[in-house]
Amino acid sequence: MKKGTEEQIGRSTVLDQLPHEKWVKLTEAVENQVAAPRTIIFKQGDPGDKFYIIRSGKVRVFRKDSSGLEIGLSLLGAGESFGEMALLTGEARSANVEAVEETHLMVLSKEQFERILKDFPGITLAFVKQVSGRLLAADGVIEKEARQQHQASRLSWLDVVLLIGVSVILAFVFNRSNPNGIPLLPDLPDRKAIHQISATQAMEEVKKGGALLVDAGPELFYEKKHIQGAVSVPLALFDLVYSAAFPEDGKKKEVIVYGGTVSKLYDWDLASRLLQRGHKDVKVLHGGMAAWEKMGYPVEEEKGKR
Repeated sequence: MKKGTEEQIGRSTVLDQLPHEKWVKLTEAVENQVAAPRTIIFKQGDPGDKFYIIRSGKVRVFRKDSSGLEIGLSLLGAGESFGEMALLTGEARSANVEAVEETHLMVLSKEQFERILKDFPGITLAFVKQVSGRLLAADGVIEKEARQQHQASRLSWLDVVLLIGVSVILAFVFNRSNPNGIPLLPDLPDRKAIHQISATQAMEEVKKGGALLVDAGPELFYEKKHIQGAVSVPLALFDLVYSAAFPEDGKKKEVIVYGGTVSKLYDWDLASRLLQRGHKDVKVLHGGMAAWEKMGYPVEEEKGKR
């Protein structure tokens, strides 16, 4: 393949942050694989030990439920990549990938993949963004499939009430016989251990250069609007993005977290996790971004929005 084409493919993937020299060395060191049409590249449940970049051709990503029903998730082409989810989470493959036509692939081993993340931590966030986007898309597809089968498998309201009642009774019985028990309600963060800070105080700390603003909400919320200069650390992906968002000396820095909603305490939960990781100075922004905006402090919005 011509050098220009190689460069174009490299710059169109999540690896576009790699320096040109690093990218050239990588293309020389990776395994090249050709998959004939209808070849299964990996199956749902396989161990995650490789990362793939499509040089040319197309692959389809699909899942099978317990009954063997196939659900198509996405179609990927030249320049796109796949296989990162299992490498990031350490879990087995969550879907099947099949070549739709003759497909040429660049294949990175787990060791090569992890070396890139270690040498270029910023790429981790790009991978997380890609994974979260695909998870949302997959959820949409699965929800659509579920709606189509709704009439065949729908439970009546009485069935739902009975199921909930039986579950609660079983939980109480189990808790009485097991000293460890099962919490019937999720643990809420200990607010006594976390201090709040007003928007005015937070701005003063930011101006001094001693505070890091952290948005704990989902990535989609962050992309639509966030406080200027804040970093995105989605609570759901905390373990994946933590090392990339916080440098080794980050525990010495004051952290101000925001991003809670009426129904989700993203900010309090994330603040609690940071304290558990050894951060000493963690605060929650009182009133969240709404209080920040009320003071007229700068925010960043998705392009095209005001």
